[in-house]
Amino acid sequence: MRIAVTGASGKLGRAVVERLRASGNAVHALDVVGERGPGFTRVDFTDYGQTVDALFGIDDRHDGLDAVVHLAAAPAGGILPDSQTFHNNMSATFNVFQGARRAGIKTIVYASSETVLGIPFETPPPYIPLDEEYDTRPESIYSVTKHLEEQLAQKLVRWDPELSIAALRFSNVMDVADYAPFPSFDAGAGIRKWNLWGYIDARDGAQAVERALKLARPGFEAYIIAAADTVMSRSSASLAAEVFPSATITRELGEHETLLSIEKARRVLGFEPEHSWRDHA
Repeated sequence: MRIAVTGASGKLGRAVVERLRASGNAVHALDVVGERGPGFTRVDFTDYGQTVDALFGIDDRHDGLDAVVHLAAAPAGGILPDSQTFHNNMSATFNVFQGARRAGIKTIVYASSETVLGIPFETPPPYIPLDEEYDTRPESIYSVTKHLEEQLAQKLVRWDPELSIAALRFSNVMDVADYAPFPSFDAGAGIRKWNLWGYIDARDGAQAVERALKLARPGFEAYIIAAADTVMSRSSASLAAEVFPSATITRELGEHETLLSIEKARRVLGFEPEHSWRDHA
């Protein structure tokens, strides 16, 4: 496939580019920052003209695409002022979605976020493990933007029955170098309760992207993408009981099972995490 990856210089973007190229795809790395090199083009996705131009074709790079992986965004709240977070992320996503449609690209996989589930869970989740059946409950401007991006995607696929958009609700993306502090989280159950003690190894995030590209069924689907385990040494059941006693536990939990359910991604995409922080502890 001929695939453009926006946000290709980011933590997840680098892993996605590496995996897709290793699988034999022609990958075009696009980002507002990054070093000049083969297959890389600097694009400001808040500029519609640049975005459309880059998706239609780039001299010495490509003359058309089969799919777009959209990862370009401020990756969390607080990095920019709230207004800039909204305008940057919403504009970039609209520009990529609309530009892809204008260019005749029918397959889009993009980074939504676990934050739409209610992070930082000051209001306890109604049940655990939390899954895609639970309605979105954004609690920040960053999360509101992710919610609105999903709403936009749902409307676009309704207008175009051939269009496929997969929203991957990534948990906190980690590289191996990020695992060193994980044992310190055991000092208190509340330290990482803000996202139900979840994370995702960037390499497994890239796996999810590749699987979503291969499936690419017309319509919109959202998937929670998290590691199979939590960031904690304690059992998942004990964490849920202590921190969220009012939440209904819907089934027996594995010892360190993720409380951000990945059952839909497993069932539909064939996603199966291959990496754990415990392998590097």
